[in-house]
Amino acid sequence: MSPVSPGPIGLLGSGETSLAGGRLFEAIAQNLPRPLRIAILETPAGFELNSKQVAGRVGDYLQTRLQNYDPQIAVIPARKRGLHESPDNPAILEPLRQANLIFMGPGSPTYAIRQLHNSLAWDILRARHRQGAALVFASAAVIAVGAWALPVYEIFKVGQDVHTVPGLNLFADYGLRLSIIPHWNNTDGGSDVDTSRCFIGMERFAQWQAMVPADHLILGLDEHTGILLDFESRRCTVQGVSSVTLLRRRQREIFPSGTTFSLSALGNLKTPETVEAGLSAAALDFLRLSPDPTPAPVPSKEVLALAQARQQARLRKDWAEADRLRAQIAALGWLVQDTPEGPQLIPGPAPKDQDAASHF
Repeated sequence: MSPVSPGPIGLLGSGETSLAGGRLFEAIAQNLPRPLRIAILETPAGFELNSKQVAGRVGDYLQTRLQNYDPQIAVIPARKRGLHESPDNPAILEPLRQANLIFMGPGSPTYAIRQLHNSLAWDILRARHRQGAALVFASAAVIAVGAWALPVYEIFKVGQDVHTVPGLNLFADYGLRLSIIPHWNNTDGGSDVDTSRCFIGMERFAQWQAMVPADHLILGLDEHTGILLDFESRRCTVQGVSSVTLLRRRQREIFPSGTTFSLSALGNLKTPETVEAGLSAAALDFLRLSPDPTPAPVPSKEVLALAQARQQARLRKDWAEADRLRAQIAALGWLVQDTPEGPQLIPGPAPKDQDAASHF
């Protein structure tokens, strides 16, 4: 049995390729081993003819935004059951084996639920999170991963009566009864139409809220605003331009950007006893086919200090000192690569004489 060490979860109300989204991704990336292995699931937009482009735009953004973290990005075309591009096809799910950051975003919440419920992809995602991989969800995906989903398109576009749909219930793994509403403060309708609460308006949202259990927590995410759930520190941090809202029947708490609060505010957190608990045999067999990835080397404090001193020497145009410091860094097994964004450290050949190098 494998011990559980959950990675962080980032939830975005909108704007996964905005400044706010980029900051949340970077807050997560800086604490993950390099190279950063990102898997983007197409599933929420899998019904759209351009789902590859929808997911690809996010990949292109992250390739640029997180370039200092050496990102390796794979878009997984898990679009629809019954096709080759299925969430149950292990051949296309290979990048999930070693992904340390998994993202899902725009599309349809109810479509994502239908395709991912009890799927191989969903069980692998849950397992990788328990093994330490970070998860980031935005827009439609944040609705889909909750306990109860708001069928926003069916209500807002098709005209169906207000109703609830069982979600993927990711947070049940951790004992939380949680549903999420993005676009909480949307104002696209201007003064004519209330488009808050993810476009359905406050009146219809109140009807939807009355349909979920009384002890249920609703997390409202303002646009271009996100929240980072850190299971290691047991803290939540609000990031972005606005605020998040925690809502139970008659209790409402609003946390503005920059606020940090206890993860216990979301409920009585319980961690699964093992990685394997409640997962399908197919998912566990899939993950057993390859060992856990070896963590990428991280430069020591000594190497970082030498690199900083070398950069200062370069700014002074003291090239002899900069070369001397480069040699010291190389003796410790690292190479300095000067780029337009600044110096970067990459692993080099191991020192031939560790004892000789230790005095630097």
